[in-house]
Amino acid sequence: MADANEIRDYRIYQDFGYHLIGIARKLYQGEELAVELAQSLYAFDSTIIDLCLSLFPWATFRKTKGAIKIHTLLDLRGAVHVFISLTPAIIHDVTMLDTVPLEKESIVALDRGYLDFRRLYAIHTLPAFFVIRAKSRLKYHRLISRKVDKATGLRADQTIILKGYKSRESYPEALRRVSYVDTETKKHLVFLTNIFTIPAKIMADIFKQRWQIELFFKWIKQHLRIKTFYGTSPNAVKAQIWIAVSIYLLVAIMKKRLNLPGSLHTILQILEVNIFEKKPIIHLVRDALKQKLEPVISNQMNLFDS
Repeated sequence: MADANEIRDYRIYQDFGYHLIGIARKLYQGEELAVELAQSLYAFDSTIIDLCLSLFPWATFRKTKGAIKIHTLLDLRGAVHVFISLTPAIIHDVTMLDTVPLEKESIVALDRGYLDFRRLYAIHTLPAFFVIRAKSRLKYHRLISRKVDKATGLRADQTIILKGYKSRESYPEALRRVSYVDTETKKHLVFLTNIFTIPAKIMADIFKQRWQIELFFKWIKQHLRIKTFYGTSPNAVKAQIWIAVSIYLLVAIMKKRLNLPGSLHTILQILEVNIFEKKPIIHLVRDALKQKLEPVISNQMNLFDS
């Protein structure tokens, strides 16, 4: 298997993965968001998978450590991937904003590691929208302050312009600054956005939806421990990661087509522990969740006979 992964071009699996992305996006395009928005909503982030530098010398990260990064743009309608890029971990996250294919008029949620005003202004002029966490040392001039309902966790809703020659040159237009305290965790968060037409509380709700991309990263890491890699070349590692992504997408497609209950990650866990069971998938999920399902009419054949 290691030899096969070394010589079989990973782009076979990458192309298959993007084919599945196309199928999944069509199935989930009518999915409702947890927040009321007319626009498409995405999350963009990356995660690091540690590698042994002596075995993977191409995956440079630190002097004694190797790693690879998975950069992902996730459509939050159904948690379906739109874009995935695999790079050595030494590549800085913010540079990937130059290549990510953002849809016009869409909204992307970003963590503060992507705070680069020149690149954010490029998103603004696309035109598209962003909601990003601000850094604590942000320097700005306040132009307008709007009233907020503090019972919702909001602390401020302001229109600002950046202070400082370089920042102002990079982003010459006004921004919206929203300060929010999570009522559950008591964590204080400050967001910057170029959206001025929706309520301030929606900014916090948009950012909360990023948890879906964290769930995907958690699942990937659980299945890509170093001991399970077959092959040590860039091609071998990329092939195995794209295979894992394709499995995730196949389950997402199956969930929609079979109208399966439960979250995508719950279904993945159920299938993992029942992989050798000779039962229709819908029965496995029903039994695991301890609930009765209505019969589903599907033209998909069973993998195993009953």
